[in-house]
Amino acid sequence: MTTLAPTIARPSVDPERWPDVARVPPRAKSAVAAAVTRSIFRRAVRRLPLRVDMPDGVRLGGAAMDPAAPTMQIHDPSRLMRRIGTSGLIGFGESYQAGEWDSDDLAGLIAAFASGIDALVPAPLKRMRSAYLARQPRADRPDPHNSRTNVERHYDLSNEMFAQFLDPTMSYSSALFERADEDMVTAQHRKIDRMLDQAGVRVGSRVLEIGTGWGELALRAAQRGARVDTITLSSEQHGWAEQKIAGAGLSDLVSVRLQDYREVRGEYDAVLSVEMVEAVGLDFLGTYFASIEGTLAPGGRAVIQAITMPHARVEETRDGYTWIHKYIFPGGALPSTRMLDDAAGEHGLRCVDDFAIGDSYAETLRRWANSFADATETLEALGFDEVFRRMWTFYLRYSEGGFRSGYLDVHQLTYTRENA
Repeated sequence: MTTLAPTIARPSVDPERWPDVARVPPRAKSAVAAAVTRSIFRRAVRRLPLRVDMPDGVRLGGAAMDPAAPTMQIHDPSRLMRRIGTSGLIGFGESYQAGEWDSDDLAGLIAAFASGIDALVPAPLKRMRSAYLARQPRADRPDPHNSRTNVERHYDLSNEMFAQFLDPTMSYSSALFERADEDMVTAQHRKIDRMLDQAGVRVGSRVLEIGTGWGELALRAAQRGARVDTITLSSEQHGWAEQKIAGAGLSDLVSVRLQDYREVRGEYDAVLSVEMVEAVGLDFLGTYFASIEGTLAPGGRAVIQAITMPHARVEETRDGYTWIHKYIFPGGALPSTRMLDDAAGEHGLRCVDDFAIGDSYAETLRRWANSFADATETLEALGFDEVFRRMWTFYLRYSEGGFRSGYLDVHQLTYTRENA
């Protein structure tokens, strides 16, 4: 006998704040797309190591009988399929925001989907998707006119919000773990110190940091006796970093500037940049490396930490507009290591060290997501409604799943001049 699932309380969606989460494609206009999506979805999950529980009690998936498998609980399959059918993975994420499906292991579920991503959509539909899926808005293109707005839409949300899930260093990038049980501050400092060591930062070094974050790398470099210029487009991060540096008594060694990387002039012994290249955009990788090369002193070193995707996937999706673009990182793009090396090489830079730390990012994101979940009451008091909290939960767990599956990776890359 089939047992109906209990009614699930869904978040209240403010249509003015979340118009596309509140808006579901009408049945009449999305019936064919939903039917095709339903067929593809059912066929795909049969081959994946996950479980899908439908509201009528039907259980699907390649691990349907495995109680330990990551599970997707679908509360409203009609709405989910209509959203995916009309807007692809944007609809998949918006459906989660709307509470139309849940998971007991969201990161594991995403990792399972990512493990079979090449087979999820038939080849003929992949070729057609550019005709019906959204394109990146011109206003999001990370050129000199839009970059500051793009940064503000993410990093200027609220320092208090970020403080709820980041560690005390306020480092918003992958840590570097040696053991699973060590604390985040130790792992974050290990990441930073390795970059400083690779760049040869010591007493008297002239250091440029592209992308300040909340100031921990600049602080750590100054504690070595280096003189640091660090740049950001986020006014929230700028203010926080200045206060942090002043509180440590190092303002005479660190200058925090509101400045675009394209505007930097000067000569530096070391140039460092932590997970900022993702905001540059694929079309501007050459500009980014030209800025690094143009400021790097003879014999100097540049070290960047970059989130990457496999080259074939970058090429396949480079013109796409995703849920991450729409709700988290407008204008962002993940490069491949091949693209980074090619762009660097065109501007006289050679990679002399490539250190991958993807497993550490999976652990970093797991801890962030857990801390974010633990801060529900505080986040609500700060004015972040349930749809926002589900959005960030999806983003953090989605990213964790990407690193767990190997679909995403992160590299510390050290560059010198070709003629060094």
